[in-house]
Amino acid sequence: MVPFSELPLVLAGPILRRTEPESVTVWVALQQACTVKLRIYRTSNEAIDSFVIEGTRSTIAIGEFLHVVAVTARSTEAVLNNDQIYAYDLEFTTSEQTYDFETALTSQGFPTVALSYFEHQKPTFVLPPDRIKDLKFVHGSCRKPHGHGIDALPILDHLLETTASLRDRPQQLFLTGDQIYGDDVADIFLSVATWLGDAVLGWQELLPIGQRDNIDYQVPSAFRPGQRADIATQHAGFTAGLKHKRSKVTNHLFSLGEYYATYLLVWSPVCWTMANVRIDQHQALHQFIHTLWKVRRAMANIATYMIFDDHEVSDDWNLNRAWCFRVFGRPLGRRVVQNAMLAYSLFQAWGNTPEQFETGQSGEKLLTAAQGWSNSKGTNRIAYEAIANYIGMPPEDSETGLPNLVRDEDVMILDRHPESLQWHYTIPSSCHRMVVLDTRTWRGYPIEERAEQFGVSRAVAPPMLLCPTALKHQLSLLQACTPEQLPILVTPTNLFGLKIIDQIHHWQLKQKKVFSTDVGDAWNIDTSALARFLMMLFEEHTSIVVLSGDIHYSSSIRLSYQSLSPFKPPAALVQLTSSAIKNEELVTRILHTRLKDWVLPERTRRWSGWNSPARMIEQPRHRFVKPPDWQCTLEWVRRRAVRRYSENLDRSWIVREHHRSWLKFWRWKWFQDGKEIIGVNNIALVSFESSTKDALTVFHSLFWFSRWKPLQIVQNRYDCNIDRDFR
Repeated sequence: MVPFSELPLVLAGPILRRTEPESVTVWVALQQACTVKLRIYRTSNEAIDSFVIEGTRSTIAIGEFLHVVAVTARSTEAVLNNDQIYAYDLEFTTSEQTYDFETALTSQGFPTVALSYFEHQKPTFVLPPDRIKDLKFVHGSCRKPHGHGIDALPILDHLLETTASLRDRPQQLFLTGDQIYGDDVADIFLSVATWLGDAVLGWQELLPIGQRDNIDYQVPSAFRPGQRADIATQHAGFTAGLKHKRSKVTNHLFSLGEYYATYLLVWSPVCWTMANVRIDQHQALHQFIHTLWKVRRAMANIATYMIFDDHEVSDDWNLNRAWCFRVFGRPLGRRVVQNAMLAYSLFQAWGNTPEQFETGQSGEKLLTAAQGWSNSKGTNRIAYEAIANYIGMPPEDSETGLPNLVRDEDVMILDRHPESLQWHYTIPSSCHRMVVLDTRTWRGYPIEERAEQFGVSRAVAPPMLLCPTALKHQLSLLQACTPEQLPILVTPTNLFGLKIIDQIHHWQLKQKKVFSTDVGDAWNIDTSALARFLMMLFEEHTSIVVLSGDIHYSSSIRLSYQSLSPFKPPAALVQLTSSAIKNEELVTRILHTRLKDWVLPERTRRWSGWNSPARMIEQPRHRFVKPPDWQCTLEWVRRRAVRRYSENLDRSWIVREHHRSWLKFWRWKWFQDGKEIIGVNNIALVSFESSTKDALTVFHSLFWFSRWKPLQIVQNRYDCNIDRDFR
């Protein structure tokens, strides 16, 4: 194995995170403790022009050879403009010397690292514009390293490279869930993650195996690749391996080091060189690693925002009450969830809301506890309990060992410490306001009366994805929207999906086959909760854009909403889904083709809804005893004909995927050009056009690799209209 001394100081990053007119945050992971200085510069004619602001912060030691920081350059006033390209530089000071940006990124094994699109060799960025028609952002979800197909995230590097010197380049990137897969890991990936995790920590974690009164402790390396299914299912309680799906958990991550290492391995090529393993025989993983340098450069040059779905922890995370009791009621289950959430906090959440990690805030206390836990080599119980509090782990009942639940109106929710971090957040600009929802940790689990509506016990009944208190609080962040701002919601799970999937989920619910099938993860399984959600949205807004992922296919859907009360204007919601970045499956490949349109085309769907109590029924011709309060109509937007992304695109960086289709027509361009679904790996660019004073068109452009010509990047576009006065 390659020693740390032969690696660059910087192991992963820099990743550009939150950017605002008064502040810029950059995240980076290093192998030594450093004081990191961030400087922001104006550029002019593709050259560095003048200094603007700077900030300094010391790294947090989360391992002997792993130190992380999200450093923020901040001013007391707005000093960054949205009509300017900015560059940033980093300086690293250890106890022995000071490294400039280039020196910190390179070593004997990494003589050159390209993170810029300009001769000045500095990463750059732009802020969102004043006008909605100039706004451009990218979104995507579900990136599994060994998932089928070619990784689509490197396409973002090309989108940025071709527009880098233009002010209309994409301004933001939203990763809407499953940035890592903690439960479903390739053999060779787990082998590297286990070794690397122990190496960066400098110690081996003792994992608790057994029950509260009979615990044995084992190190992560004791659980070999391909041999973790029984431990994950029986001792940790995870449900992804139930119902004959052992293969989904044979390589489940367990230790804190493994979760840390996974982030290093999915965002940077550096530690793969350290591992010094052969991956050329694993085609999907080989391609993933081969293009990591492009992923690294892209994420250094665009403001990046993230939110978890379930795989950041484990499949079915907080799915229902039964899952919570199974997992949180077992010592190993609690430990793994806490490890995953701590890793998420340090690698993802810190950059989303850096203000939560300032002095005296919950995030800063979490950083102190994380450092204490690592310094003690996993023995400081006070630090461990502090971590649990600040990441919102539910406290244990002292007698049963099960997680505590508390009442929230007509549902039960997991209890949490009052100082726990908030994972939802908002990102305002002159022309839009993004609100990123946390639909995993604020779920409302039905009480007995509510569970009876589903014909199942309360243990497996689908939850409200946002309990009443969380729903009010998180949606209230949209109330600050001005008339010039377009409200945009980011929710990892879809509000609406394929009708056939809805029917399958309802059937599976009746059969109580809820685990590892996502039953309960969709908003429209609990229609009363969805009705409440829509009512609150349209009470304040007449035009809303929703970004989602999770389901391994992409689409665009338009919902028209009409209140039947007098003087209430019509409203519209556009749901834009982009998934998967790298995790296409056989079923999604079928949905991608014209076969889907021939056999199961999506028809217009209509609902009638009531406000008190909140409910909605899909019975357009039914005569109701009580007249409905509102109606809504759902239509699937048809995608435009596929076209080539670029005529002169350099494709030498792509590792060709070998297609094994025995049907020649399957790869025909005409057959692959379906009408509703993008079912292969993709990433999406969202842009806008104001054709008239009262109309706004949302362009949802999906980029993917063609099946008919190897290595060719193509795109489809959905045109979604919203009626509203945006200037």
